[in-house]
Amino acid sequence: MKKTPKKPSIIRVLGIDPGTATVGWGIVEERDGNFVPVAFGHISTNQKDSEEARLEEISADIKNIIKKHKPQEAAVEQLFFFKNQKTIIQIGQARGAILLTLAQKDVSIASYTPLQVKQSVTGYGKAEKKQVQAMIKNILKLKNIPKPDDTADALALAICHINSRKLNSLK
Repeated sequence: MKKTPKKPSIIRVLGIDPGTATVGWGIVEERDGNFVPVAFGHISTNQKDSEEARLEEISADIKNIIKKHKPQEAAVEQLFFFKNQKTIIQIGQARGAILLTLAQKDVSIASYTPLQVKQSVTGYGKAEKKQVQAMIKNILKLKNIPKPDDTADALALAICHINSRKLNSLK
């Protein structure tokens, strides 16, 4: 009797680093234990536009990314302490628009703190940004560190989520 080969398991995750001026995004697949970059980039909004126009642009761009790349799950950075109250509100609004858009598109959402992402990618929760970026480049076998930093952060979020899924499946 011939054995049917096991179908390779593939998970596609959209990592998102929220912001108002710049939203980093990156799609990573896990194919049989390997991390594969599918696409990555950033969304930039114009400072001269109204808050609602900027949020609408972020939402529309996220919808297009989902339509084109069809991620099953998303990892979005959780907000953490900011000294600048105005910045935290704006980023919170952008994060809210992103979460709503993902929910409307039936993409499963997970949130991670910067400390969790650093721990997952480098093994050290207080790693410097440059260390995380270097690990992203190595893990994904990229020629260069993705720019801007928000894009590298989004890829790190996607990798963190895939790692977290693996850990949870072992429990």
